[in-house]
Amino acid sequence: MTSNNRAEALVDLSAIEMNVKHLMTKSAKPALAVVKADAYGHGLIPVAERAISAGATWLGVALLEEALTLRDRGISAPILAWLTPITDDFEAAVQSNIDLGVPSVEHLHRVLAAGDVLRKVPRVHLEVDTGMSRGGALLEWRELLQTAANAQRTGRIKIVGIWSHFARADEPGHNFNRQQRDRFLESIEEARALGVQPEIIHLSNSAATINDSDSHFDVVRLGIAMYGLSPDVEKMGDSFKLQLRPALSLRARIHLVKDVPAGSQVGYGGTAITKVDTKLGVISMGYADGVPRNADHRAGVLIGNKKSPIIGRVSMDQFVVDLGKESQARAGDWAYLIGSEKSHSYTSDTCYTADSWAAACGTINYEIVTRLGPRVKRIYIG
Repeated sequence: MTSNNRAEALVDLSAIEMNVKHLMTKSAKPALAVVKADAYGHGLIPVAERAISAGATWLGVALLEEALTLRDRGISAPILAWLTPITDDFEAAVQSNIDLGVPSVEHLHRVLAAGDVLRKVPRVHLEVDTGMSRGGALLEWRELLQTAANAQRTGRIKIVGIWSHFARADEPGHNFNRQQRDRFLESIEEARALGVQPEIIHLSNSAATINDSDSHFDVVRLGIAMYGLSPDVEKMGDSFKLQLRPALSLRARIHLVKDVPAGSQVGYGGTAITKVDTKLGVISMGYADGVPRNADHRAGVLIGNKKSPIIGRVSMDQFVVDLGKESQARAGDWAYLIGSEKSHSYTSDTCYTADSWAAACGTINYEIVTRLGPRVKRIYIG
């Protein structure tokens, strides 16, 4: 494959498909493919379409505008949007048959008002806080249930689902997971006591889909694992161990190759100094493209079969790697930040990965892939 792009992410849609199918073997329940944040940086529309064709029944997004984009592109599958501030255009959501996560009584009233204006019944999933103390109703859960139940009895709303979110599912066996599941079940019983019988209840994220069959309920939500990445490398193992295939490779052109003597300061602040005569390569990506500024020498690029670590600080549009004195790399060559030219099914033994970049930056693989900027062109293969 040839390209004139300066930097590009190669997204293997066949890997997305394989991961969805593999994860669906972990549960007999329907799957909701989470495609928020531009499908974790992989591309909203292509990933959503492939996830549905692979067998996912639902799509999940954070933002209403993501859901509306899916509808505008002709995707008719059920879509749940769950991060919708009360200032959002709920009329557009209801008109487009988008299910809404409802975390509070105030949100519910706004959704009801939108339905009244349109004379159409909104579809909602009531969100209960089971211990994460983030989204969902906590102390007002019973009030939310009662208000929603009353609205449903009068035909103003349809309670499609009740849901919550794990805080520590990527720590298999942690007692807090059982506590959250128990609280979730108690919340469901409260709903049923008020006559609320949702079509679906859902709690499992990627980690729980893999590890916790007791939490699968009616639908499992496939997030990071759908993209071939581990929810937690240290506690659950890497992609290879989980039989997942990373879908994204990332590469940029070498802008410049130059010889420098020992003792040369590299980058802003002179934070690195060459210890021997060597060749440096300037890579045409930087923090404006999503390369973390604080990445250290544990991250770098693969050129051919050779790893070349970062030296010095990452700049806005570029960073420098130590090629080694004998390197044959040339300006214009591709340098792979994630993955390799030969294979899109890769491990950290052979190349740099989202996991190795995360380790080099003190973060998680989720952040590495979702922060890729719009200057990085997405190329779809598979």
